[in-house]
Amino acid sequence: AHSLIRRYPIEIMSDLHSAAIDAPEPSGFSFENAMRNPHILAMPGSDKALPQMTKKTGTTIVAVVYKDGVVLGADTRATSGSEVAEKNCEKIHYLAPNLMCCGAGTAADTEMITQLIASQLELLRMNTHSPSRVITACTLLKRRLYRYQGYISAALILGGCDLNGPAVYQIHPHGSTAKLNYTTMGSGSLAAMAVMESMWKEDMTEAEAVTLVQKSIGAGIFNDLGSGSNCDVCVLRMDGTKDYRRNDVKPNEVGPLRAQVQHSQVLQMTPGLTPTLGQPIIQPHPARVGLADIEVMEVES
Repeated sequence: AHSLIRRYPIEIMSDLHSAAIDAPEPSGFSFENAMRNPHILAMPGSDKALPQMTKKTGTTIVAVVYKDGVVLGADTRATSGSEVAEKNCEKIHYLAPNLMCCGAGTAADTEMITQLIASQLELLRMNTHSPSRVITACTLLKRRLYRYQGYISAALILGGCDLNGPAVYQIHPHGSTAKLNYTTMGSGSLAAMAVMESMWKEDMTEAEAVTLVQKSIGAGIFNDLGSGSNCDVCVLRMDGTKDYRRNDVKPNEVGPLRAQVQHSQVLQMTPGLTPTLGQPIIQPHPARVGLADIEVMEVES
């Protein structure tokens, strides 16, 4: 009897195991980890073992190639989670006199990676005695990003003009690149790309390209919570000139709106409205030291 009792659970387990092996694999989604994950999270030290959730970054950056150069654009909102950390930050970074780079992602990463590559390009220009090329900057950026396998959170749009003509490169945080006539990146990139795809055309004039960039950034500002404030525009031309327009468009300027609000005269506090009893009494501090309290003594040298 005891041997039967001991063998009974073992036989049941062996039958279940063989049935599980012989059963066909289920099709569709698998939820077998739904019961496992809460137990892993409840174990001590699980917060250090499991990777932390990535934070969503907010930005809208765009670039477009026209017949005589490149136009880059970016919004000016910097976020920290769900809070606005900076309303008027710069997201168009300097790389070379003929190269500029828009950055999305972690602000510190985009700032430092562009400063590092700008230094390397400057040393290369001093060594070769020639202007920097767009493909050179693209290669340096993507090699640096690929080395860190995406842990440098910098999604970049590189634009510039060299002997090969105007060019725009899209550079992802893990190092992949693409050469495009127009591109958008950041959390507001979908709204900006909708405007780009509907309005872009070949051989655009500078005015048309600037208008397109402004409308694309505006679409990101008004349709993405992570993008906002103003629109910066940078124009790089084939003749070597550059036009960096800081706060070129201010769609969220509140001054004119507040001026239209008619406040009641009861709320207008004019000077002298509060009555006073008389002249104020000012007493000097008891520990105050005057010139009469200072004794000058000769010091032997």
